[in-house]
Amino acid sequence: MIAQLEKLLNGPRDGALLRFSLGNEYLKAGQPERAAGYYRDAITSDANYSAAWKGLGKALAEAGRLAESLQAYQDGIAVATARGDKQAAKEMTVFARRIERQLNPTDSTP
Repeated sequence: MIAQLEKLLNGPRDGALLRFSLGNEYLKAGQPERAAGYYRDAITSDANYSAAWKGLGKALAEAGRLAESLQAYQDGIAVATARGDKQAAKEMTVFARRIERQLNPTDSTP
């Protein structure tokens, strides 16, 4: 699947959706760093792409880059909220809280 999608890069179908799809495939393939790059490309193409923000946060977390992951989720929550995408904002809020707990294990906030 990755090879098929990569053939479409820099062609007429290249855009946020293609880059997002590549991010998803690389994440499934266990390559979170590569996935993060494609999610960033999707966001560069469409800064209001809530799902790409969520994917970026997940990829960065899987790569062990927790502070960057938290920032991606926070930025994604702002985007999703502004767009009225309540479900995406809610999901990213849950993920952001988990990251916050990992970054601050002594913080006992529920």
